[in-house]
Amino acid sequence: MLQTTKPEILAPVGDFERLGYAIHFGADAVYLGGTAFGMRAASANFDFDTLKKSCQMAHEKGVKVYLTCNTLPTNKEIPLLAQYLRDARDCGIDALIVADIGVLMEAKRVVPEVEVHISTQTGVVNYLTARELFYMGAKRVVLARELSFKDICTIRENTPPELEIETFVHGAMCMSFSGRCLLSNYILGRDANRGECAQPCRWGYHLMEEKRPGQYFPIYEDEKGTYILNAKDLCMIEHIDKLAQCGITSLKIEGRAKSFYYVAVVTNAYRQALDLYWKDPEHYQLPAWLEEETRKVSHRQYSTGFYFGRPENGQYYENGGYVRQWDVVAVVDGWKDGQLYCTQRNKFVKGDVLEVLSPGEKPYPLTVEAIFDEAGCPQEAASHAMMKLSMPWEKAIPAGSILRRESGN
Repeated sequence: MLQTTKPEILAPVGDFERLGYAIHFGADAVYLGGTAFGMRAASANFDFDTLKKSCQMAHEKGVKVYLTCNTLPTNKEIPLLAQYLRDARDCGIDALIVADIGVLMEAKRVVPEVEVHISTQTGVVNYLTARELFYMGAKRVVLARELSFKDICTIRENTPPELEIETFVHGAMCMSFSGRCLLSNYILGRDANRGECAQPCRWGYHLMEEKRPGQYFPIYEDEKGTYILNAKDLCMIEHIDKLAQCGITSLKIEGRAKSFYYVAVVTNAYRQALDLYWKDPEHYQLPAWLEEETRKVSHRQYSTGFYFGRPENGQYYENGGYVRQWDVVAVVDGWKDGQLYCTQRNKFVKGDVLEVLSPGEKPYPLTVEAIFDEAGCPQEAASHAMMKLSMPWEKAIPAGSILRRESGN
């Protein structure tokens, strides 16, 4: 399929700091949660004052803001919904992300000028549903993650061209269909469908026979048990060309609970990959370093999810943890007259070889030849949390860049 409109890069934002990094590293749009009706109850989220400030900052940079309103509201919450939607509109949001049909229709009645996007929680898997949601007033559908390229292309070919299509391209995958899981609620009373998931799918499990209580038998590998429900993370950086050719409007990165570093690195990687493809589709080839960037954040083993059909190796049974090989040691505040000014985030010492990550550039090494504190006194190490420091460096580095170090170095 020939796509004439460049897809947007949609980045996750968990707080105001992460918003800044998403914008700085190339997001076309961000999605975030308010203080109610959102699917990340444990995230910092945005009150209306912060949301208004966020919308202003994003719009100044030409970046759109989508507000998640995608829980399934209870009866007692419904009376609060209309005013919540009005307050969100007044903050300047560009769209609401909803999962509930009632919320969709209330939004169309109360704030008709605000676009409505249908959440992946709705489980849209066919063109009939996508089409009907469009007729009901939806501007965009976020498709279920269980679809293949073929499925997505079929939906695109059989829906109005005005209907936008969004798909997840990176981040954590859920073992349950479109996130409709009761496991957390059943075990802990924390409802995943109300943003409170404890992720018990990431835990290790054993088998116990009912007449032998207390005797635990490994289901699979060894005496540690097995992580039978633990899905690998999604990574589609190597298939940007296919995503762009499939008629997808928005490439969505998962991770509103992830760090500012994750947001910056992953947004930057997909931004650059898409820009390279769009510049010359016929000769596009993903640079190896961009694929490597996605491995420089904390992540589980990667897979391509359902894009190429039913995943044969979509689960990871050995453990539920993350691969983490790089640490942020400082962020750049500015550069002047050969001196780099930074704020420390993790300890580093004189002589360390760091790596500089700036928007739109290939990372490059920086050797720490000297460290000075805020008063200009030489230091052997940057060892105090959030300390202001400076280092000699001949090349200007833009503010907001990240200095990182490979773990163990």
